[in-house]
Amino acid sequence: MKEALRQARLAYDAGEVPVGAVVVWDNKIISRGYNQVELLNDSTAHAEMIALTAAFSGLGSKYLPEATLYVTLEPCLMCSGALYWSKVTRIVYGADDAKNGYRKSTGDNSPFHPKSEITSGILAAECAQLMKDFFLQRR
Repeated sequence: MKEALRQARLAYDAGEVPVGAVVVWDNKIISRGYNQVELLNDSTAHAEMIALTAAFSGLGSKYLPEATLYVTLEPCLMCSGALYWSKVTRIVYGADDAKNGYRKSTGDNSPFHPKSEITSGILAAECAQLMKDFFLQRR
């Protein structure tokens, strides 16, 4: 999660909403990503999507059944769908996102693959503070 936070800080420094993600396979980081919505002028360029695409490309596979995704913010519904189709085994996120997180749309129903394990609240205070600082600076 610390590397995902480093990625989020890169997004922050680039003027992007500070969300970072990494994909881990066999205890090694195989891809990294941070929000690039403004840079790419693409509303789908979320940290998770960038990290997943890099992982698929690096492994030459459309599925990541033995991977763990670490992301600093609760995934949105779009990213949750991508994680479902990628068959990621474990999803670990930091801060909750009451406004745009998957739980806003799904409630207690998980949008992730049935075999995926979800862990939340890892380094949540640091992840949330980065978001707060970013939006305070923008206002």
